[in-house]
Amino acid sequence: MNTQQVATRLVELCRLGENMQAINELYAQNVVSKEMQGMPNSITSGIDAVLKKSEDWYASVEEFHGGEISDPIVAENHFSCSMKMDCTFKEQGRMQIEEVCVYQVDNGKITEEQFFYSIPN
Repeated sequence: MNTQQVATRLVELCRLGENMQAINELYAQNVVSKEMQGMPNSITSGIDAVLKKSEDWYASVEEFHGGEISDPIVAENHFSCSMKMDCTFKEQGRMQIEEVCVYQVDNGKITEEQFFYSIPN
């Protein structure tokens, strides 16, 4: 797949609520995931660790109230999209999260993801 196809498929799966399927299908074995500096798991490397990080995040959510993902913007081997989520977390209460997600694609797989968002107080 080229970058546009990977981007389109990621957005499609996320809109269906199949985020874990997106990781399994679209991510490279050596993927690197970057959160905002100072956040837990600010850099996670390898597909198994990225899957575990995502599983832990979903386990922290008590209830999803809604969410959306924008259409992707593609430039060569990178693409970005914005995500919004309205969630109640088990230990933090209800939060609205908005972030910009940037992905790098090599050989038809996502090799890096980085998330930009405001860190809650």
